[in-house]
Amino acid sequence: MTVNIGIICGGRSGEHEVSLQSALGIYHALDRSRFNPLLLAIGPDGIWHAGTAEALIEHPADPARIRLRQNAEAVLLRNDGDEGVVVRQDTNDEVARVSVVFPIVHGTDGEDGALQGMLRILGLPTVGSGVLGSAIGMDKPVMKRLLKDAGLPTARWTVIREPENGAARFAELEQVWGLPLFVKPAALGSSVGISRVAQQAEFAPALEEAFRYDRRVIVEEAIAGREIECSVLGNPVPSRWPPRASVPGEIVPKPGGFYSYAAKYLDPEGAALVAPAELDAETMGRVQELALAVFDTLEAEGMARVDLFLRADGGLVVNEINTLPGFTPISMYPRLWELSGLSYSELLSRLVDLALERYDQLKGLQRWFDLPG
Repeated sequence: MTVNIGIICGGRSGEHEVSLQSALGIYHALDRSRFNPLLLAIGPDGIWHAGTAEALIEHPADPARIRLRQNAEAVLLRNDGDEGVVVRQDTNDEVARVSVVFPIVHGTDGEDGALQGMLRILGLPTVGSGVLGSAIGMDKPVMKRLLKDAGLPTARWTVIREPENGAARFAELEQVWGLPLFVKPAALGSSVGISRVAQQAEFAPALEEAFRYDRRVIVEEAIAGREIECSVLGNPVPSRWPPRASVPGEIVPKPGGFYSYAAKYLDPEGAALVAPAELDAETMGRVQELALAVFDTLEAEGMARVDLFLRADGGLVVNEINTLPGFTPISMYPRLWELSGLSYSELLSRLVDLALERYDQLKGLQRWFDLPG
């Protein structure tokens, strides 16, 4: 019997188009002998729609033009026991049922625990990290505090809450950390709103850009080194599939550039993706060990991509974790697993199995309404 799986995508964040690309990759790669996929696409206006990829998405092959169809029917997702029921918003008629959900809404309200919380309330098995791991992974200052507390290496950073006061701190940061600096929204992904600051004149505009997306901005020192990424797959113990790390890959941006939003999703020449990374066995082992430590420290579940810097002296520095990594045709997460012996389709099947395993574990816990008395 095939399992009905709802792929939630789109959303209201700045990563809407990226999410649609990821959803298309998942939709077409799912094993049809096991799964019956349905897209649950959230428009930029927050309205939900349901249907096939062909019915919902326009310009699927063009990352710069991809979008939801304007006349798609509005739906709602509700709970019916252990299933989710998709109903028409205007008539309440049932459209479809889903038994498992694969949320691939990158960014705000999708990757930060908000969507995971809604799905938890609906009682649906969900691929990827839950509320806690998602929230930690999205919030860079919180993530870095936990990494530091666990003794894991990360770049120095500071949080700025007001653009005016922040601009006045440039001289202090330049003196202590040197240049360049990186200015980022505190809780966003896919390099949206990120600026590389190489001189004072660029700092205030960089803050202004980052504050467009968040009420807090994080400023980080630049780490000189190679950009290494490692995919992690598995559930915390006890699990049939405990976390394991893939072979690492490397991001090589254009000279003088960095791995920006355009380099990731729009410009095929924006960065070279070297997979597997050219590392000796000892360094590869240390990368995988650190990736697993980050996964465990930040309460990740199911999957994550851990991004690191490899210094010239061999030292490793954690950049960040991504609990909902991209699944586009050029995304590193599925590519690294293919190189590690797990095909795209097999990877998706394993992720669903991990979601079902966690769901069964949660169902076995005693909840407040089960307590005696």
